[in-house]
Amino acid sequence: MQGTISCTRHYPMIPAAESLRPMPLRTQGDGESVRTLVEENAVMVIGRKGCCMCLVVKRLFFGLGVNPAVLDIDEKMEVEVMNELEKIGVQGGRETVMLPAVYIGGRLFGGLDRVMATHISGELVPILKEVGALWL
Repeated sequence: MQGTISCTRHYPMIPAAESLRPMPLRTQGDGESVRTLVEENAVMVIGRKGCCMCLVVKRLFFGLGVNPAVLDIDEKMEVEVMNELEKIGVQGGRETVMLPAVYIGGRLFGGLDRVMATHISGELVPILKEVGALWL
């Protein structure tokens, strides 16, 4: 009679609460740290720590099946980060960056109002598919 062999593997598991934690930010003063985060992620949500509007944007993306990168800003870093966002996110210098700021495909998409309006009109999902944030 043959015996059974038990084989177990131990994978380092990250609790779900930890996987949704915001990214740490170490600014360099030249805007490259924020610029790199924005350019490397298909969808990026930047907002104040504990902001309810940021939570709404994140929940909407999670509901659509998108896992956005999230950067929560402390009060002491807000001015520096906002200056960096002004440099990278605004085309033609006509708009100002408001928090929460949503970047899709490395470009400033807008805030909560623009995200909700495009979602309601049915335009958000095709935009997310175009930048590779959604595959279905």
